[in-house]
Amino acid sequence: MDATVFAAVLGETRRFVRDRVVPAEAGIEEKDEIPEDIRQAARELGLFGFALPEEHGGLGLSMTEEVQLVFELGYTTPALRSMFGTNNGIAGHVLVVGGTPEQQSQWLPRITSGEVIASFALTEPEAGSDPAALTTRADREGTDWVLNGVKRYITNAPLADLFMVFARTSQDAPAGRGISAFLIPRGTSGLTVGPKDHKMGQAGAWTADVLLDDVRVPGSALVGGATGEGRGLRIAMGCLAHGRVHIAALCVGLAERLVDESVSYARERRQSGRPIGSFQLIQGLIADSMTDYYAGRAAVLDAARRFDSGQDTTVGPSCAKYFASEMVHRVADRAVQTHGGAGYMRGVPVERFYRDARLFRIYEGTSQIQQVIIARALLGDAARG
Repeated sequence: MDATVFAAVLGETRRFVRDRVVPAEAGIEEKDEIPEDIRQAARELGLFGFALPEEHGGLGLSMTEEVQLVFELGYTTPALRSMFGTNNGIAGHVLVVGGTPEQQSQWLPRITSGEVIASFALTEPEAGSDPAALTTRADREGTDWVLNGVKRYITNAPLADLFMVFARTSQDAPAGRGISAFLIPRGTSGLTVGPKDHKMGQAGAWTADVLLDDVRVPGSALVGGATGEGRGLRIAMGCLAHGRVHIAALCVGLAERLVDESVSYARERRQSGRPIGSFQLIQGLIADSMTDYYAGRAAVLDAARRFDSGQDTTVGPSCAKYFASEMVHRVADRAVQTHGGAGYMRGVPVERFYRDARLFRIYEGTSQIQQVIIARALLGDAARG
């Protein structure tokens, strides 16, 4: 994207986040939902398709541009980014990476505009960190496929219009090679969305189980068409690598907000007749958090540049996601500590962000999975004994 245009996009996004969304955070937390006026404003800004191709109505941002935009989005409640993050990320990229031209033209323009909300249905009750272990089945019946199984913790499922469902299409193929992806619209007979999950944090970002009971879809629902069978896990892993850099950037944005909240409180809160920011131990907490934020931002920008060039689409995303998700947890903890008793009280932003930040070390691959990916890439056969 032209640098001047991109600067304008960043500026508009920053104003939207800080002027419209930050003041609405308490209401989003209380009501567990994003107000419709904020949702509509996000559509108008193009936020439902910033990472999707221009030919389908998106902004077509590179990974380097995307992370800079996500730094801005991360400054507020993670529910904002979650509202359109799946469209841009792991769900939308299923079509970008693996869809046929017909599938792309049918769905991507509506996904980029926000008309359609997409969900990425991979995780199962017994297949989370190891998606190759999924047991949802897709059995061929004539030219149709019939799916049965349960998906768990599926982001935006209660709102989704389209589900990217991963299912085992071959029971004899090796675990990772017999999985395919399917496009299943909401309302398809046999597809049921369970009640919203009650989570520790990230209110306003909805997840739920998705149940598939003899869900019949035509052959055209198979992502990639006739050549898509068995390619589902490879498509999913490619989407997750992109998503890991994205989530790392989100963590950096939240870390910046937490530093700002800590600095503001340390300037204003007085103890023994002077600001608590005058105490060296409080200064140490803030300095450590700023250093963590600075290092995380640098790591994410470097990982994004390497991703764009094709130099590193595996280790870099995992390193960035691992470091940034652990980093923002440390920064959130220090922010609560800086606030003292006030930081433990509901209604104080750092208390809410402390709960929100905990999820980043789990989704898009846990910290432990990132460790495995990084180590195996470096050690090769030696990692397997």
